Amino acid sequence: MPACLALWAVAGFAQVPPPVILEIDIENYVQYFDDGGDPSKFATDVNQRTTTLGAFMATLHLADIVAVNGRPAKGTYINRSQLVRFTPTMTPGQSIADISRSGGPGLQAFEILHPDGTPIGTIMTQWLVSGSPPPGSPAAITTGNGAITGGTGAFLNVRGQSGYVGGAGSRNTSYVEDPANRRLHGGGRLRMLLYLIPMSRPEIQATATGPAVYHAADFSPVTATSPARGGEILMVGARNLGPTRPELLPPGSRPFKADPIEVVNSPVEVTVNGKEAEVINQVGWPGTYDLYRVDFRVPSGLPPGMATIQLTAAWIPGPEVKIPVR
Repeated sequence: MPACLALWAVAGFAQVPPPVILEIDIENYVQYFDDGGDPSKFATDVNQRTTTLGAFMATLHLADIVAVNGRPAKGTYINRSQLVRFTPTMTPGQSIADISRSGGPGLQAFEILHPDGTPIGTIMTQWLVSGSPPPGSPAAITTGNGAITGGTGAFLNVRGQSGYVGGAGSRNTSYVEDPANRRLHGGGRLRMLLYLIPMSRPEIQATATGPAVYHAADFSPVTATSPARGGEILMVGARNLGPTRPELLPPGSRPFKADPIEVVNSPVEVTVNGKEAEVINQVGWPGTYDLYRVDFRVPSGLPPGMATIQLTAAWIPGPEVKIPVR
């Protein structure tokens, strides 16, 4: 390899962090099809309906988000698409094309909430339904081809691609069925896999003497001569943790307030040597624009030496840092 290319490979590719994978579980998944009925009767029938699928039918997909990466969550999955069956062979009623798919194109959104209903953020994609997954997808993706085109809140300006991992699929019905009864009548289950490239990632602030990790008892830095201990509370200075409550403004739009203290809205996790630590608090540091304070309890039973700390916000992990423990 020429020296210039070798340098570019080291300086470029070596700096790129890996994409973030979100597994989003949805339930009560129902597809409502525009099957040619009287529009005045749409969403009026309280009974469960069925429909006969036909070419070029418009469809609206609705489902409840119940978990993200195995963690309980709330939210709504929405997909608006057109039923177009693509095939490379001349088949009556299907669209001749160079691809094989059973639906699409469409737009979909994942609006993700905390279990208490507080919004976290929305991820939007452009979507081709069913068929082979996009090139370069994780092996777990079995079908679908979606381009993640952006997001809001904790997922501001994310990019990537998406697909299905597996599940029982959807229940198909007519536009006439009242969607107010969707949970009562039930629907399918599905796991979606989103392969995210976030605009920013959470990270522990770097200082001239090392990572910004302090003993919460006296605000002194954790050092080789003053290591952390199992069970004690540490404090870190962090960046890129996203909007804070109650106003949920984009970070950097104004300094964080001291009264009231602004709590980070995204779910925040801390691991030490891969063990989940108890997070005591996560707040915007008053007077700063994008500096946060996260307090956590060091897990017990760690071996003495250097321990690895990693922050995660909205299921997006940051780079690891190391601190001495005893």
